[in-house]
Amino acid sequence: MHDQLVAAYGPQFWWPAHAPFEVILGAYLTQNTSWKAVERSLANLRAASALTIEGLRALPMDDLRRAIQASGFYTRKAPALKAFVAMLDEEFAGSLERMAAAPTADLRKRLLALPGVGQETADAILLYALNHHVPVADEYLRRIVERHQLVHLPAGAARYHALSDLTRQAFAADPPADHATLFNEFHALTVAVGKAHCGRTPNCQGCPLAADLDLQKP
Repeated sequence: MHDQLVAAYGPQFWWPAHAPFEVILGAYLTQNTSWKAVERSLANLRAASALTIEGLRALPMDDLRRAIQASGFYTRKAPALKAFVAMLDEEFAGSLERMAAAPTADLRKRLLALPGVGQETADAILLYALNHHVPVADEYLRRIVERHQLVHLPAGAARYHALSDLTRQAFAADPPADHATLFNEFHALTVAVGKAHCGRTPNCQGCPLAADLDLQKP
């Protein structure tokens, strides 16, 4: 699947950001909204010199809410972003490099304890901002897996773990040093094919994965 998508779409160069902290901001802001809306919020933060840890720390809460309003749920996302910076200051002396050096399991647990951070957001931060070897499982991947009947997925929170485990198993034969790159590219590719073909209603015409489906009616 990875190779078919690379052949169809080419390298994705994800995450679309200029620095690790901008990745983290995007991971928070993209929850329940489109990336176009996130781009507007990031542009507002850039104009306010708040795309850095120092800038966001100094930005008053009311100004932060206004800056990210385009992303929706800004009354929750603004305090969540402030909580992340407070945690970074208190536990890692305000340094993403120190944070990235911590063990993956410990970091994931700490991120999940923050307000506004679910499993997908935590793993996106770990993979794209901190370069830890964790896959990111999202709704696009779930649709692909279920529609291609790759594995039976459980309900609830266990579903995310099942998708993550499936991705790890798929790349288990590759060198461990390559896993962060592979997880990064595979997630970006599933988003690309998901947006084009695997939305709420599937559009299999022209999908690079269509040949893997049994499209004949019973």
